[in-house]
Amino acid sequence: MSDEPTTAAADDPAPEISIREPPKVLIPVRVLEGQTVPDPLVEFLAPAEIVILGYHVLPEQTPTEQGSMQFEDRAQEAVADIADAFRDAGREVETRVVFTHDRDQTVDRVAEEVGATATLLPNPCGEITDVLVAVRGSIDVSRLADLVASLLVDTEDTVTLWGLTGGEFDAEAAVEQAAATLARRGFDHDRVTVETDAVETPIYDIVARSAEFDAIVMGEGGPPVLSALFGEDAERVAEGAVAPVLVVRDLPKAAEAADEDAPGESGADADEAAGDDTAEPER
Repeated sequence: MSDEPTTAAADDPAPEISIREPPKVLIPVRVLEGQTVPDPLVEFLAPAEIVILGYHVLPEQTPTEQGSMQFEDRAQEAVADIADAFRDAGREVETRVVFTHDRDQTVDRVAEEVGATATLLPNPCGEITDVLVAVRGSIDVSRLADLVASLLVDTEDTVTLWGLTGGEFDAEAAVEQAAATLARRGFDHDRVTVETDAVETPIYDIVARSAEFDAIVMGEGGPPVLSALFGEDAERVAEGAVAPVLVVRDLPKAAEAADEDAPGESGADADEAAGDDTAEPER
């Protein structure tokens, strides 16, 4: 990744921003269960590069090749419909269809393969005007700022940087650093609010507070969060209404060390597990 910032084109009517990494968002969708991406979320994400991952989790006893033979045409049609919505918004889209026995491992693997900045949990939403950025641990500040600035610079949306303290993590310093990095990217500081709170269960506190906001952005920042966020539908409903969630992935160690905005050690180690049990047609 180049250390030189890229700047919005001079003839672009949007305010100029300087970013290091154009954001790429991976959108995992349960395509055979009717899950889609709401139109307001398409509009919100349109400034980013988009990869749509249509997946279907098979019973352990069902070979992935059998699932592909049985369901691929249906899955491809559903993914194409979602991709068309982004294309109508002026964004080229990469698509993949996967049949798997392990959703979380598959999402992690594809995110690594495509170099995704963030992974989206595409919950239902209305118009997006107020975004919560939850900082609960060591994060890739540069990536987070690039994503937020790119998605929101041409809007009037507001951002709340919410630091969740716990253990030795200095949430106040972290959110101040995030605010300063957003300002260096060219994002209007008047649209940013900074808060900190002491919490014992940060994931569940974020979920509980999500009803106050239209979308959530958070870093991996420690123990894996995708399993907790995906959960079962009944568990999410029990915690309250959940807005769409963008989980910003940690930079690889080498890239992070070269990034002057990174706050030091990344919060999550790379997943070295082998044997992802998936079947993915070549595209």
